[in-house]
Amino acid sequence: MTTRCPCGQGEPYETCCGPYHEGRRKAPTAETLMRSRYSAFAVADEDYLLATWHPTTRPKSLDLDPDQRWMHLEVLSHTGGTLFQTTGTVEFRAHYRWQGHRDVLHETSRFIREDGAWFYVGPA
Repeated sequence: MTTRCPCGQGEPYETCCGPYHEGRRKAPTAETLMRSRYSAFAVADEDYLLATWHPTTRPKSLDLDPDQRWMHLEVLSHTGGTLFQTTGTVEFRAHYRWQGHRDVLHETSRFIREDGAWFYVGPA
């Protein structure tokens, strides 16, 4: 059975964000990286999250809560972050459920591209 990718693009995980998580492909745009990072939260892939976090802001480790369930992603807007740019932002809402309550993380994230790879820097 094919699992739909959590990023919301409607594609199977194995052909959507899976190749990024496995290191077989690099995200070509800031939005693609943001979507793949959301999926990494949804599947609890701490290694990918740390690897795609810019070294200047990356925490030493992550402690993902197994009770937090990421439910739905809405990409609201983006600036820059294309194949030909080195910076970008993505505004999104990430819906989740934790301890029986629904909530939303609303953020505009900053991204930077170095040596052909996009990295999450932090909130804008």
